Amino acid sequence: QVCPSLRTPRLPIWLCSITGRHSVLFGTDSQILSDWKRERVFHLYFYNGQLEQTKTACLTIDTHSHHWEEDQSEDPSSPGKRRLSVEMAIRTKWAGATVSWNGTDPFF
Repeated sequence: QVCPSLRTPRLPIWLCSITGRHSVLFGTDSQILSDWKRERVFHLYFYNGQLEQTKTACLTIDTHSHHWEEDQSEDPSSPGKRRLSVEMAIRTKWAGATVSWNGTDPFF
């Protein structure tokens, strides 16, 4: 028998398989998914357990960013426009969101 808190976690948590590696995205705000006002700008933490990750990364998600403010002159396939797999996974839930790594070098 699975306890109720395992079926419905108190905090938002996603188990991910990104490029064949298992990782966890989680938030510490229990209202992220139930209060649309809290979905504007919030933090998610990312952990993948790989050796190159020395600490849990705190990502800031902005769901109301404006895609038209990006540099339109840059080729979408150029290295500067390519998105990390983690960011693309986040965008499956929040399309068009911007992800800030808050000074952490993206390691995934």
